[in-house]
Amino acid sequence: MSRLSNLSNRFFQPSQLRENWAATLSDHVIDLAWSPDGRYIAAASVLGPVTIFAGRHGAVIHTFEGHEFGTMSIAWRPDSRALASAGQDGKIRLWDMTSGEATHSLDGGAAWVEHLAWSGGKKPILASAAGRKLKLWNAVGDLVREYLDHQSTISDLQWRPRVRQLASIAYGGVTLWDPQQSEAVRRLEWKGSSLVIAWSPDGKHIATGDQDSTVHFWIMSTGNDLQMSGYPTKVRELSWDATSRYLATGGSDEVTVWDCSGRGPAGTQPITLSGHEDFLSVVRFQHRGKLLASGGADGLVYVWQLRGRRSSLAVHEATLAAGVTSLVWSPNDQYIAVGDESGGVSVFSMS
Repeated sequence: MSRLSNLSNRFFQPSQLRENWAATLSDHVIDLAWSPDGRYIAAASVLGPVTIFAGRHGAVIHTFEGHEFGTMSIAWRPDSRALASAGQDGKIRLWDMTSGEATHSLDGGAAWVEHLAWSGGKKPILASAAGRKLKLWNAVGDLVREYLDHQSTISDLQWRPRVRQLASIAYGGVTLWDPQQSEAVRRLEWKGSSLVIAWSPDGKHIATGDQDSTVHFWIMSTGNDLQMSGYPTKVRELSWDATSRYLATGGSDEVTVWDCSGRGPAGTQPITLSGHEDFLSVVRFQHRGKLLASGGADGLVYVWQLRGRRSSLAVHEATLAAGVTSLVWSPNDQYIAVGDESGGVSVFSMS
């Protein structure tokens, strides 16, 4: 049983999420991705295979062999016609949704490729991170740019919303890249090791979750930075709401939500959402709505409604058979897909 302790949840019990369908992979679900058109859900197993499910009813559309030694990341091309995957064989593969075949196998530049990210726009660019190596590819797998090695392993990357600019993180801070230029365009320095990065939807702020159990926060217009501390463990979970006001963070068995409006979160008290019985593994706001989903190592999934520090509450919940490893919202924000440590993939409806 969950231990919801928010004041509002003492009088209001969340409803059970309605499961639309469920499936089981051969092992731990390492990554989930919902196609931008909403038709498909891609699920990657830690052993390597990637399964494509129909989003509405869970029928298996394709099963890709993935990567020898294991798949690490998957990312849909913005047109939903192809999926990129990366793995511990040092390769990046582009999979065609019509034929179900790999159309390209690309050399990531190191023994394993850990991160992938597509830009938006009519001519999307795929960024890949393999060890210290950052490469950019066009939509059909041609190498666009290869940058000089980072000083340490790249731990995450993400494209800036509204601007074709890529942020990568490694020890020492954040580096910003323009695909049209051969060198970095900006550095946000910090003497520490960051694990995950998240742009605000308006592109005005950037946050990192860090090895030293802190969250770092930069204001892009000024370069000023803030640090939020007090987390009991490394912070690997970050998510911004659609308005760019709220930043949800993990690093605990509680969801911590910072109000980043005005002068930012410095000196303010965050919203704290309690209910999980073990550390969080994912927090994720809706794309356009106001709901926040969280999943933990306890196998619990909550959907929260933010109403301020005293009245925020969990409105939906579900219990999985194993710890949550991945969680994504559907493009229309009406469903969530959840993966777990035992290979389970479940899709739940908000209605």
